[in-house]
Amino acid sequence: MEARTFWLLVMVLPLVSSSSTGQYVSLSPNQCMVPAKDRADCAYPDVTPEQCTNRGCCFDSSISGVPWCFKPLQEAECTF
Repeated sequence: MEARTFWLLVMVLPLVSSSSTGQYVSLSPNQCMVPAKDRADCAYPDVTPEQCTNRGCCFDSSISGVPWCFKPLQEAECTF
């Protein structure tokens, strides 16, 4: 019985810990294709990539002088 409990914990704990971090993962790659001149700041100075994406924002530090953590493009909603 102890081995069964151990394996259950091994399988469940990663699920619980990943859901409790609040990591935001529903951005599509296209949503972060914001031109540098149009980037709207989404965080504070020295934010880490993980902190930025947890806020639902995009992170790209390849261009200096513009926000590295910025608001994503909004995808158009389908209406019928």
